[in-house]
Amino acid sequence: MQLIWLRSDLRQHDNTALAAAAARGPTVAVYLLSPQQWLEHDDAPCKVDFWLRNLRELSNSLAALNIPLLIRTAAHWDQAPAELLELCRQLNIEAVHVNEEYGVHESRRDAAVAETLKAEGITFHSHLDQLLFKPGTVLTKTDSYFKVFSQFRKVCYERLHRSMPALVKAPGKQAKLAIDSDPIPDSVKGFATPSQSLRDLWPAGEQEARRRLDTFTDAQIDYYQSERDFPAKPGTSQLSAYLAAGVISPRQCLHAALQSNQGEFESGKVGAVTWINELLWREFYKHILVGYPRVSRHRAFRPETEALAWRDAPEDLAAWQEARTGLPIIDAAMRQLLETGWMHNRLRMIVAMFLTKNLLIDWREGERFFMRHLIDGDLAANNGGWQWSSSTGTDSVPYFRIFNPLSQSEKFDSEGLFIKHWLPELAALDKKQVHNPADVGGLFGAADYPSPIVNLSTSRQRALAAFKNLPSRTSSGGDDE
Repeated sequence: MQLIWLRSDLRQHDNTALAAAAARGPTVAVYLLSPQQWLEHDDAPCKVDFWLRNLRELSNSLAALNIPLLIRTAAHWDQAPAELLELCRQLNIEAVHVNEEYGVHESRRDAAVAETLKAEGITFHSHLDQLLFKPGTVLTKTDSYFKVFSQFRKVCYERLHRSMPALVKAPGKQAKLAIDSDPIPDSVKGFATPSQSLRDLWPAGEQEARRRLDTFTDAQIDYYQSERDFPAKPGTSQLSAYLAAGVISPRQCLHAALQSNQGEFESGKVGAVTWINELLWREFYKHILVGYPRVSRHRAFRPETEALAWRDAPEDLAAWQEARTGLPIIDAAMRQLLETGWMHNRLRMIVAMFLTKNLLIDWREGERFFMRHLIDGDLAANNGGWQWSSSTGTDSVPYFRIFNPLSQSEKFDSEGLFIKHWLPELAALDKKQVHNPADVGGLFGAADYPSPIVNLSTSRQRALAAFKNLPSRTSSGGDDE
């Protein structure tokens, strides 16, 4: 008997470990509920709810193949080896199959499970699945992990030219086992159930993920490059939550994008090429997690930036978290996050740079807050994005480039449509005033909107000074985008 231990791979199709297990014999699936670990990892309640809803869909589709899905609890991952060993003994399991996960805690957990099972004569098979390339196989000429995305991408392109990762065939129906699936719980203690309106934005299941992918690659991908920066437009794929939970695979995404672009990933439709680059960014940050484990431990990728004199400013932090900074594009973005569990990517950069540069608050505060609210929260991507914005990470913006939220707002939400959607109290302002109601004063119906909590110009100078004072800082300059 084979056991597939499901984690961030909640799908039946193109699932490497599931296919490998089913090819070897009768298969049972298990999922471990780990609430204590999830709390330690700042996993968002809406994300945990999304996992449970997808597990329910997956349980039904596996049942059609006679593969039972069992639910066990290992509150903390330290308990995973004992819990899985007991299950293996009960079911007389010969081998356990998993799809690789990355991050210090994940690697440690899997090593401990493998060791415990091996001592009992049970093999542990780990499969490459949530990435196109195994970490450690895309390296520089000196055999180190890339630190710069453009160089990493170049090698990925060369590899893709030589061999495209193939889709894995879904398992067939197996003979019925005398094992019943467990019911999927509706909730997990410690994680509040999100609003129905949030759930409705993110329907569970592979069918929904596939529908989104098909809709995007059939038409929208052509406009992706030109529209993805405008938060009022439906310019993005809306697939990040499904990718993070493994309801759809990066291989499925890559194949669909290539199909829409006559098999090209470096030329042809600029929208398709841009989106494939985004898939490779996702890949890059996961490789960074493996190559530079310090980023899993809340450390800056650039060690010299650990010395930054961040401000301890709880009131400013709370204003940012609660969408009352007095800067409409920031507050609208934060309301989108709080109400939908998701934020538009351009806005993620704007709000992150505002927190880390204009407010000079440690990027780790923002990283943690995002993880606690994002339905697509993913350690590698979230950490990579925050460190990029705060100029502490790989490939990061030069410290002297500081987005001006007002000019970003005017550029990417010129009509104020996004702002007015999330800040209806500003609906009466015209498209010029809506970006900066402070200029208008209490007139025009914006009386109940707060004044800006910070002066953009002086706070920018403060950030520049803090970065210039770092040891081994040689570059200098000024560039306001």
